Amino acid sequence: MRAAYDEYGVASRLKVSVAAWRWAVASGLAPASDVGAGRWSRAVVQAADAEGIRAALPGVVSAWWAAERLTQALGEPLPFGRPPVTATAVGHLVRAGLLAYLGADTATPDVHPDQVATLARRRDLPALLDRHVPLGPDQAAVRLGVRRTDFDHVVRLGWLAPVGSVTIDYKRARGGVTDVPLYSGQDIALLPVSRPSVDWRALRTLAPGRRSPLAALDPIDPEQGDTMLLAEAAQMAGVGRAAVVNWRRRHEDFPDPAAGTDVHPRFDRSAVVAWLLAHDKIAVPAGMPSATLTVWSAEEGEHRFRLDDPWLELSDDTADEDRLTGWTGNDAADALVL
Repeated sequence: MRAAYDEYGVASRLKVSVAAWRWAVASGLAPASDVGAGRWSRAVVQAADAEGIRAALPGVVSAWWAAERLTQALGEPLPFGRPPVTATAVGHLVRAGLLAYLGADTATPDVHPDQVATLARRRDLPALLDRHVPLGPDQAAVRLGVRRTDFDHVVRLGWLAPVGSVTIDYKRARGGVTDVPLYSGQDIALLPVSRPSVDWRALRTLAPGRRSPLAALDPIDPEQGDTMLLAEAAQMAGVGRAAVVNWRRRHEDFPDPAAGTDVHPRFDRSAVVAWLLAHDKIAVPAGMPSATLTVWSAEEGEHRFRLDDPWLELSDDTADEDRLTGWTGNDAADALVL
């Protein structure tokens, strides 16, 4: 007699789908494997509630459906600096343990619709996406709220390093592949905090074709490392330098100097950022500052418009030349001018 079953054997014996058994295990309706990785004893299978397992998973949804649902949960229109959730991002959420894998390709898996709905209702969804879903260069530029060319300078300067990569077949008909680097969403969101000397507001409103101010900066010297003074740590935390000096004196786990002198010690930037995060002195921004404009008219009241282009051109004619998402016509423009 067979002494143990894998998930396919269990599903066959109970006459349920493999996805239903996977969900039963993930949700606690069925016990975890008890006779080795991915294998269950005959006693566990005989005690399983087949009807309950079928009822718990009426159907699965694709990663594309889940991605659309999570994107909607972020807001419509998407908050400034938020790229849409992709099917691949759903795969990352599964690997992070936030969603249960129920089938299909592991990169773009099938998942439970109710679990997706629960995740969509979480108020910390933006932070979860930053923490667990890496972004490609184009998505990273959107997350940071800058042009792609500006983000390329961020990478050139050594301010951000890839956390992985993905191989993409970009010419299936002719052959050829390319490796696309992936970056931590949390590291990207932290850049305006960890690099306080950069005028991020000005960088985000550069007109197309304008030279990036980052182009004039030199990359980090690998021999010297990415170090900083205590004054810059104070800028990050929004406090005076004396407060950081006090933290260093009171907390034994404050990073030791990595360079400099006794009078002007320099500290490893990543270590200081990690310490500030751990001690709640700074936080990962959940969203970038929204670029919006409020207009008011006596007929329609107050309206908020999102600016897809920070350089507005208000037109006096009716040729629909206003470059503003959601612009409703000349009446709104007149209200703004007045």
